Amino acid sequence: MTVEEFLAWSEAQEGRFELVDGVVYAQAAERAAHAEMKLNVAVALMTALRAKGLERRAMVDGMGVRVGATTVYEPDALVYCGPKLRGDALLVENPVAVVEVISPTTGRNDHTRKLAGYFAVPSIRHYLIVDPDERLVVHHERRADGVVVSHILTEGAAKLDPPGVELALSELYGS
Repeated sequence: MTVEEFLAWSEAQEGRFELVDGVVYAQAAERAAHAEMKLNVAVALMTALRAKGLERRAMVDGMGVRVGATTVYEPDALVYCGPKLRGDALLVENPVAVVEVISPTTGRNDHTRKLAGYFAVPSIRHYLIVDPDERLVVHHERRADGVVVSHILTEGAAKLDPPGVELALSELYGS
């Protein structure tokens, strides 16, 4: 299945799906810890963007990111640049940061396939993997020279530049 075929198909489906190398995969049910962390991440991102007055937008899951002709991932949260998306949009074409909250069933994929896939998208500069069960964020950052560096955070904040904000772990996990 191509991305275009997947998007047409998915509009008529109940539930959430991703397309990986042309194959559709249903998203597993979420634990409460996962859902709460997704919300914490999205709120923290929106708050940071608004505080800086930036022309960037944060979204929680539900929007797809095209990763090639036959792959669409649906991150748990993202930040994109530019004007507000049309109400009927299914894809974010220019995300600058994507976030996955790991779960027992997705952890390996988030650290391998999705890591490579997200950085195949030219606009993505940051990929954060957030553990909902312990205070741990892995921040993969593509520098201006194209090199991807990783930061393992248990305290402090992930510096996302662009868009020029910080995502404080205290906002995700409490003090």
